[in-house]
Amino acid sequence: MCLLYGRLAAMAWGPPGEQHCSLTLTRRAGPCGCGQITPCRPLFSAWSHLNAGREGTGEHGAMRSPGHSSRPNMALRHALRLVGAVGRRGCCSQHPLPPGLLQALRSVAGDPNVSVAEAVRQQHGHDESMHRCAPPDAVVWPRDVEQLQEMVALCYQHRVPMVPFGTGTGLEGGVNAVQGGVCFDLSRMAAISELSVEDFSVAVEPGVTRKALNAHLRGTGLWFPVDPGADASLCGMAATGASGTNAVRYGTMRPNVLNLRVVLPDGSLLHTSGPGRSARYGVMEWGHGPGCPASAHLSLHRKSAAGYDLTSLFVGSEGTLGFLTQATLRLHPLPEAVVSAACTFPSVRDAVGCTVQVLQAAVPVARIELLDEVMAGACSRYSRLELPEVAMLFLELHGSQRSLAEQQQQAEELVQLHGGSVLSWAQAPEERERLWAARHSAWFAALALRPGCQGYSTDVCVPISRLPDVVLETQRDLRDSGLTGPMVGHVGDGNFHCILVFRADDPDEAQRVHDFTERLGRRALAAGGTCTGEHGVGLGKRALLREERGAVGLAAMRRIKDALDPLHLMNPGKVL
Repeated sequence: MCLLYGRLAAMAWGPPGEQHCSLTLTRRAGPCGCGQITPCRPLFSAWSHLNAGREGTGEHGAMRSPGHSSRPNMALRHALRLVGAVGRRGCCSQHPLPPGLLQALRSVAGDPNVSVAEAVRQQHGHDESMHRCAPPDAVVWPRDVEQLQEMVALCYQHRVPMVPFGTGTGLEGGVNAVQGGVCFDLSRMAAISELSVEDFSVAVEPGVTRKALNAHLRGTGLWFPVDPGADASLCGMAATGASGTNAVRYGTMRPNVLNLRVVLPDGSLLHTSGPGRSARYGVMEWGHGPGCPASAHLSLHRKSAAGYDLTSLFVGSEGTLGFLTQATLRLHPLPEAVVSAACTFPSVRDAVGCTVQVLQAAVPVARIELLDEVMAGACSRYSRLELPEVAMLFLELHGSQRSLAEQQQQAEELVQLHGGSVLSWAQAPEERERLWAARHSAWFAALALRPGCQGYSTDVCVPISRLPDVVLETQRDLRDSGLTGPMVGHVGDGNFHCILVFRADDPDEAQRVHDFTERLGRRALAAGGTCTGEHGVGLGKRALLREERGAVGLAAMRRIKDALDPLHLMNPGKVL
């Protein structure tokens, strides 16, 4: 079968609350140049569920199998029959956009800001995850929120799926257009406004990245510390509930977002902490739909007991409830002094045990990152650092010059108590940046362990008290499975990652990766944790979300989705 786009996720959609059946396929060259479909080897065992009928559920995978086995082909035929039966837009469907929609979008944004070029659509059909490209039917670049509202209202009127796109640095397939539709690239909305040094707040649009904001703040004595590693869009970070290395001291995105300006699926405008109010005169400026003013002063209050917390609802919603077009962020004072260190330990258990005691002793660490033996060696070689190939903690302290001396002494004592040693303390910015650059290059360092192989990064988060046991069980599982999976983590939050490096064309190894990721997610749930600490659910962890939140929790989420997006047009196929 020949399809228009690169990747197909055939879905059987039922009424709200019913489970969905899905199957991942990838593109191969077809006679018309647009690609034939061949089944991928799924990360989750979907085939048995597909054969069981409508009530079964299979999850999207992303490991490609070069052959055609009878079981995938049978599942493929079954999934395609289901899609045809329900008559909805399937992923990469041959159904074109409704007549007149493209012209209407061009009339709003201008011809240069609307594209149907294949290269552009392919670029916007994937993020940094292992999930194969699923391109949209068209890509648009709104320049401001009013223009975005008009185009969203047009898509809503024509019942066309909509996918928000920031910088494409996500890790769970959040931007893949699994039902085609229109991708809204928000990178050209890049205003920084409402900076208030006294209120420690600033408003940013989706085109503003973390590094761009901190460059803008230079000279103010303030900074935005949430650092997921990638130079991601700040609104995108809010949409995925991102965190990173500084979260142990400064928190994740959730407590650092004070207000959001959201364009809902029908084009109406919502301020999650209330509509704009002039800080000086208290003038109300409401925005209900396209054309309504959206440049009002934003609510900057730090606490409120008024109604439901709509801001927290949209943080972590992964583009499934609306477009985050502006985020009012909490800023923090720059520390007077910063010092970093690399600490070695006899084992991962000792390193994790030290982390727990550092937190229990209330040492105010700003970062505390774990690297297991394999990852420490990989980072040392990749970044050309002379580090031993042993379990390590990278830590960083923020404070005054006087307080740092006391904190360093406390940290050294706890490290030594667990059989470790501090290699050296780095205070010069260049030395600190070199150390943290090695940590942020962990993904590339892991891939360098097996050149030519594919990588998959998965994360879980568990209570601190259970962290040592869960990390050690995971290490044993990796060894027993014969997998290459260096571990790294923000252990101050109980959050750690496995970067699995495998041959995608080896069905046996791909199956072992699939089995391991399921066991890891369920191990975290059994320990009272979560299947994802910061990557999000996206395409890959929907089955684990059901196990984590339960039937009642998932039903509540579906009711929220139905209320805000009754036509299920916002980033369909993700999370739920």
